[in-house]
Amino acid sequence: MFSLDLEVVRTFIAVVDAGQFQAAASHLAVTQQAVSRRIATLEQELGARLFNRTPRGAELTIDGQAFLPHARGLLQAAERATDSVRPDRRALRVDVINPRIAGAHILREFHLANPGIELDVVTRFVDAGSAIAAVRTGAIDATFRALTDPSEQLQDDLEAIRVLNEPLQILTGPAHPLADRGTTTPAELVAHKIWMPNMTEGTEWSAFYSELAATFRLTIDTIGPNFGTDAILEVIAGSSTLATFMAEEIRLVWPAGYDMRRIPIREPTPLYPHSLVWRGDNPHPALTALRRFVDARKHKEASGETWMPRWAR
Repeated sequence: MFSLDLEVVRTFIAVVDAGQFQAAASHLAVTQQAVSRRIATLEQELGARLFNRTPRGAELTIDGQAFLPHARGLLQAAERATDSVRPDRRALRVDVINPRIAGAHILREFHLANPGIELDVVTRFVDAGSAIAAVRTGAIDATFRALTDPSEQLQDDLEAIRVLNEPLQILTGPAHPLADRGTTTPAELVAHKIWMPNMTEGTEWSAFYSELAATFRLTIDTIGPNFGTDAILEVIAGSSTLATFMAEEIRLVWPAGYDMRRIPIREPTPLYPHSLVWRGDNPHPALTALRRFVDARKHKEASGETWMPRWAR
């Protein structure tokens, strides 16, 4: 068992492409003797003659022709491996909770404005702690999250910028008592059950809704099981007693027969705080472009009285 020296393989490719040892040596900026030694070493390791030397130059033998596509594949694989960790060559890896939320929409706007920047959209981290840890270790370049303890979470050269304070709405079916209201208030919601089986303990959104419920004495029912968004929509559409919270920028499609109602909340309007988190020493050029984009992005601020949890103010 032996390992192939990529420099030797690169020399083999150079001779094939140039057709002559001397021309390959000029291309590689080495002596012809160095090229000859590398080819001899490769032939010895492979146990096969790769070139026939002729007056016209170097011609591949049958074994050389068989080895050629694999040699090119080795160099291409090595280049891909190198590019995967080079900030100026690999995709920018950005985490969002799921593709429907505001962070994902902002990232898509960035992609549309910068189509030449390659993105790797990550959705595997459930909570902010896991996502921020991945930013810290370099597993991802950035994450869109709500920060429940910024002084603790933004350590080890981590930085953040608030990108959106997103208004909350109530989603109901047509038979719900609030269905025909143009707006509602937290005080009115005290009398209604809010169903959120997708609340996950220990997540930032659980912390947000828990403080919201405690502040305004709301009843949030988290009894599951959680079969996903489509199942929640089906239950809400057919219920005269259940409603659920929905962030303003979440985009949902449901059957026309559901006749769902999205009702803004006022006096005050609860705002969900989205931040972009990244490592300050991350040199990826696309990360700089993303930071500038979200910093310059204009979003509509909620009018009138608003509310956010203490950790977001």
